[in-house]
Amino acid sequence: MTTVSTTSTTTTTDSAPKPSSRMSDPMELIPELKEVAAALFKATGNRSVPRTTIGLVQLRAGQIVGNTYLTVLHTGLLRKAGVSEERLTAVASWRDAPYFTDAERVALALVEAVLLPSPHGERVPDDLYAEAARHYEPKALATLTIAIGQVNFFIPLALIGKPLPVDNFTTEQWT
Repeated sequence: MTTVSTTSTTTTTDSAPKPSSRMSDPMELIPELKEVAAALFKATGNRSVPRTTIGLVQLRAGQIVGNTYLTVLHTGLLRKAGVSEERLTAVASWRDAPYFTDAERVALALVEAVLLPSPHGERVPDDLYAEAARHYEPKALATLTIAIGQVNFFIPLALIGKPLPVDNFTTEQWT
């Protein structure tokens, strides 16, 4: 039982209100979306970029846009993949954290460049692209770019539809 206090009375209920998403499952509303999601997942799963790096990038994107669903989901997936709590905790402050490889750092810099406005003009400057090209072969760099696009594709659904925060893709998120 949950006890709820108000300024004038205390009431007891058998359960708290059940949380729900704002929107019904968009993949049920628009079945073609399943094909798009599957194609993006297949494209980023070509093994040219470690799945962990892609997960770190997608977690950082969720943090940047301030979306609980994306941060809980990608944290949970990374945790299940064996990523340490130190690394998970430090994603938001990756620049001074000792837990990331140079390749991961440039991937995180790329997602920030894409999602954060630049007061100095171009969002992805030539020097950042050159640094990324030093760490990633052409196919891997294209894959990393698609991974950033993948999470950006789903950001509006996460922000507007407000699915329930879950740590995996099998838990009910759209209610």
